Amino acid sequence: MRIEEVLQIIVLFNSFISDCKSFVNSKPSLYFLHIVFYIQQMINKKNILLIYPEVPQNTYWSFQYALQFTGKKSAMPPLGLITIASYFPDDYRLKLVDLNIESLDEADVLWADHVYVSAMIVQKASFKKVVATCNRLNTTVVAGGPYPTSSREKIKGVDHLVLGEVENTLPDFIAAMEDGTAERVYPPADKPAMADARVPRFDLLDMGAYASMSIQYSRGCPFKCEFCDIWSVYGNRPRLKSATGVTAELDALFELGWEGPVFMVDDNFIGNKKRVKTDLLPPLIDWQRSHGFVFRFFTEASINMADDVDLLAAMRNAGFDEVFIGIETPSVEGLRETGKKQNLKLDMAAAVKTIQRHGMEVMAGFIVGFDSDTDDIFDRQVAFIQETGIPQAMVGLLTALPGTQLYRRLETQGRLLHAPDGNNTHANAINFVPRMDEAVLKSGYNRILSTIYDRRLKNYFSRCSRLLDTLGRTHRFGREVHFQEIKVLFKSLLRQTVAPYGYQYVKFLLRNLIRNREMFAEAVKLSVVGHHYYAITREMMKAERVSSYLDEKYAYLCRRIEAYSTLTRDRYLEKRTDIARLLKQKQRILNKVQLKIDSLHVDFRRDLARKSAALSNKLQDLFEPLERTTIESG
Repeated sequence: MRIEEVLQIIVLFNSFISDCKSFVNSKPSLYFLHIVFYIQQMINKKNILLIYPEVPQNTYWSFQYALQFTGKKSAMPPLGLITIASYFPDDYRLKLVDLNIESLDEADVLWADHVYVSAMIVQKASFKKVVATCNRLNTTVVAGGPYPTSSREKIKGVDHLVLGEVENTLPDFIAAMEDGTAERVYPPADKPAMADARVPRFDLLDMGAYASMSIQYSRGCPFKCEFCDIWSVYGNRPRLKSATGVTAELDALFELGWEGPVFMVDDNFIGNKKRVKTDLLPPLIDWQRSHGFVFRFFTEASINMADDVDLLAAMRNAGFDEVFIGIETPSVEGLRETGKKQNLKLDMAAAVKTIQRHGMEVMAGFIVGFDSDTDDIFDRQVAFIQETGIPQAMVGLLTALPGTQLYRRLETQGRLLHAPDGNNTHANAINFVPRMDEAVLKSGYNRILSTIYDRRLKNYFSRCSRLLDTLGRTHRFGREVHFQEIKVLFKSLLRQTVAPYGYQYVKFLLRNLIRNREMFAEAVKLSVVGHHYYAITREMMKAERVSSYLDEKYAYLCRRIEAYSTLTRDRYLEKRTDIARLLKQKQRILNKVQLKIDSLHVDFRRDLARKSAALSNKLQDLFEPLERTTIESG
């Protein structure tokens, strides 16, 4: 028995004694048997550590730089892990460690009988570190989630892989672990019925560390976008929870004291539009009314929500005030190429404005790098984003994810370069050979980001004002302003007023204090969120300058090497001093590059470090004859 278990037994034993003095006096022998049984139960309990790896901060979704104003540590909790936690029997002790809000204590790993870790592709670097720690401490590792499911052949050090949606698999796996018959790989089973889903273990969370909570109503999407893995993983026929199941989760959050944002993490919230309208939204509205509208919801949906005004009104009345939509591109050819048929059936700009007029901010995803993209796509993307008043625009280079039709097509065409890192925003890297010249594609992508999130944030605040003007003219879901938001305002004023974009920030706040006073809390929120986009865009531009410097110096050294390559041995001797000087210059350049890379945020270094190492190896091969000749003639 471990020392931690002994200490727990002593504490609980003393508590048990103090609560049962009268029982001891009446039936001491029976009491002794109860104690023996109780201790045996304690010894047999399993300790399960659930670990959620770190998400890089240089992404659209991390909101890391905005969280600094709120005192929160992470945008949202690991819903997948607390969902599977609900499937463990009651005689298991569970502990959750979210590496986005705390560090991993090795004592927790030693405490655990088994460690369960789940990760997306973007978390694979942190995932590997967690697995390495568990291996070093000889603790059994069980892995699942999107990254292990799509890349199981490449994952090392994991004892058991439980893949896909695990609700139908996990109970049998836990039983097999108990009797020692568990296999290494449990492939994805039949897709579970969401109607049977259990309430996630929200009680395992440090709720004060998160800016929002998360729940899920459905899985799957009825559309088949080529670049998307959602429909291939979760199916084309959305599976839904009952309204009772959803409100039970809201009850759990309410009882734990949560108030504020709740993210409906559905792949497409309106995948089954009829059920959403008739089965979910009416009970959701009733629940909100009876609980004082303590929650405000945001979600992801397809743009065809705009063609149903009754749906939009019901969502607004239930408390939805934000929705993320995959617009992808204003190019008809690009939409056809990727199979985004739903976006071809309506005027997307008009659809965005319709949703905004119904009281919901539209956040949107955009992609460049489609085979059909022409050189004007970058300006067209900027124009669409500005004209529709979409403040929070997630623009990314097209990425081929494992399991997608795009990945299979590019693999067949011999155009795949390497596995993706999962971050397709604010990362100037692609994992396939594009049709457009790569330098043009990357330059255009950088121009989009540096325009919509310019150094003064003039374009960003312009979009925010356009949005608030639209929202202010419509009946919108109302919410109370909490003391925490007032604190955020003061922090914002102290920091953002003196930022490089401070003039535009103050101008924006004053304008909307006068013109959209009832929306002023949203203006403050958008200001703080804007700082996140400003910060990661500046870091990306800085990283790109380092990359350009590296290319420039590599080309320079190659030219200098070429100048010496035709020299005879006698001429080498004449130029020995110049060659020695060039060798020292090469080392100074490499040292300077490393200093520049080290000055970047750690999450922006990985690609540059890989590029620097590759070029350093090439330079070593190029310089090797010079170094050898210099030594021999020395």
